[in-house]
Amino acid sequence: MAIVGLKMVTLALVDPKTQQLIKDAVKGLSASGIVQIDSAMLGTKTANITGLEGAATKVDGNNSTQDIYYGSASPAVAFDFNNLDFVLKQKILGNISDGKGGYVHSDVKPHVAVLIESESLDRANSIFFGFANGGMSAPSQNVATDTSTAQTREDDALTYTALSADVWNGQPYKLFYTGDTTYDQANMLKEVFGGYVATSSSNTDTGTGK
Repeated sequence: MAIVGLKMVTLALVDPKTQQLIKDAVKGLSASGIVQIDSAMLGTKTANITGLEGAATKVDGNNSTQDIYYGSASPAVAFDFNNLDFVLKQKILGNISDGKGGYVHSDVKPHVAVLIESESLDRANSIFFGFANGGMSAPSQNVATDTSTAQTREDDALTYTALSADVWNGQPYKLFYTGDTTYDQANMLKEVFGGYVATSSSNTDTGTGK
């Protein structure tokens, strides 16, 4: 099935031991625990996913290929965010504030949960790529001068590396499709974001699909 567009990316911090959502505006990303990369941050340009399946290994016998097996999935996502909130970016990277406007790199990375939403070709349904556990990194940053005729803008380029998720028996990701008759939005959010439960004050547009 073809997919079109990048509708929404939602992020959260989870406890590295329990993989449960951190619902705290200071320790986590928000009071509810989750944050949409919405229009306030100019959205997300790309979320290119690799490693959804491991490499294939052929098994030869009797002078021909008899079988094939695959290594474990090792997903990574190359994100191009247009304009992440500065403090949010430091939180998901694990950079520590000195309380005076400075941030220093930490050797201990926070664990991040990610939900990426795309759509079916007819825009009738949403397809989600859920990662309940992983880490973000930003190994480089380009800095370039504006010119006399144009602004030189450098987006937030981050790489997400998925880890095993307890909720999926060690698998690093799970797909969800709103066109499936058994699709359950609340369950999807609970699984991806470590026990998340929407409240009346929550932004329930997160991951709703159609």
